[in-house]
Amino acid sequence: MTRRTVRIAMNGVTGRMGYRQHLLRSVLAIRENGGLDLGDGSMLWPEPVLVGRRDLALKAIAERHGLDEWTTDLDAVLTDASIDVYFDSQLTSAREDALRKAIAAGKHIYTEKPTATGLDGALDLARLAQAAGVRHGVVQDKLFLPGLLKLKRLVDGGFFGRILSVRGEFGYWVFEGDWQEAQRPSWNYRSEDGGGIVVDMFPHWEYVLNGLFGRVTSVQAHAVTHIPRRWDERGEPYGATADDAAYGIFELDGGVVAQINSSWAVRVNRDELVEFQVDGTEGSAVAGLRRCRVQHRAHTPKPVWNPDLPATETFRDQWQEVPDNGEFDNGFKAQWELFLRHVALGTPWEWDLLAGARGVQLAELGLRSSAEGRRLPVPELSL
Repeated sequence: MTRRTVRIAMNGVTGRMGYRQHLLRSVLAIRENGGLDLGDGSMLWPEPVLVGRRDLALKAIAERHGLDEWTTDLDAVLTDASIDVYFDSQLTSAREDALRKAIAAGKHIYTEKPTATGLDGALDLARLAQAAGVRHGVVQDKLFLPGLLKLKRLVDGGFFGRILSVRGEFGYWVFEGDWQEAQRPSWNYRSEDGGGIVVDMFPHWEYVLNGLFGRVTSVQAHAVTHIPRRWDERGEPYGATADDAAYGIFELDGGVVAQINSSWAVRVNRDELVEFQVDGTEGSAVAGLRRCRVQHRAHTPKPVWNPDLPATETFRDQWQEVPDNGEFDNGFKAQWELFLRHVALGTPWEWDLLAGARGVQLAELGLRSSAEGRRLPVPELSL
C-alpha cells in the first residue's frame, strides 16, 4: 500500500481545543492508526506543522509528540508550497484575517467556528474560497457525537412521527477564577476579544438543528451576563463584557419549535453537559453526548397532576436506552477523516464555509434579537 502525505499547518494548537481535540485526538490519532485508508490502495499520512504565537509552548508540544516542525511565522508557512491544508483554531478575533491569507495562498481550509466576527466577513470568506477553487470545511463536531448520531438514526427512521419540539440544555459552572481556577480562558468573557456564549454556541445550535430537524427560520434570544466580575490567568480581576448565558427560541422549517438554554453560570443536574429532548406525535427521545433514550407512544405512561401526594412513578426509569449498533469514534476525528478524504479524493462534503456563515448569521441575529427584544427572521443564505 502506497503512502500519500498531506501537510497541515495547524494554527492554535497551544489552546485547549486545538491541542486536545484537533491535534492529539484527531490528527495524531490518525497517525497512530497508520494513516487514513483512502480505499484506493493508498494511505493518507497527515504531517502537522504547528503554528502559534508562543514559541516555547509550540516547542514543548512538538517535543512531547516527536514532531519536527513548528513556527510562529504564519506568513512563512502560507508561502510554503509544500503545505496543503491550513487549519485554524486560534482566537475568533484573529481567524478571519488568517483565513483570508490562507485562501489567497491557495491552501485548502479547515477551521473552527465562528469563521468570522460578522456575517459579511463570513460570506466573503466563502466567496473567496469558491473563487480560489480550494476545498474548505468548518468544524461541526456535535453532528458526529454518538448521542446525536443515534438521534439522527431515530429521525431518519421515522421514530418520532411528526416532530413537535426540541428542548436543549447546555452548560456548566465556569469558576470565576478567584478562589478556583477558571476552566475556560478569560477572553471568552470579553466581547472585545470575540468572547460570549452566543457567538460561541449559536453556530453549534444552527448546524445541529439544521442537520437533524430543519433550517432555522426565526430566532428570539435573551443574552445576559450573570457573572460581571471574573479573574484572568494572572489572577487579576476584570470586568466581564460578554454574555455568559443565552436563552433562545428557534422556529424551524415545518413549524418545529426549538428552545435551547446555554449557560456558563449553571450547575449541572442532568446526565450529560448537553442534552436535547425531542418530542413527536409517535415518540420522544433524550440525547446527550453519548447516550440516547426513548419513550414510544405505546409505552408512554399517563401521569395525573396531584400536588397533594408524593410522586408514585420514577419517570426516568420509564425510558429505554438506544443501543450503539456500531462503534463510535471521536467526533472531531471522524470529521477530520471526512475532510481529508474530501481533500485527497474530492468526496462529497457539505460542511463548508457557507455552512459556517449560517452559524455566524444566527449568532449575529441572536445578539440583535436580544438587544431589540423581538423575534427576527433568519433569511436563507447564498453566495
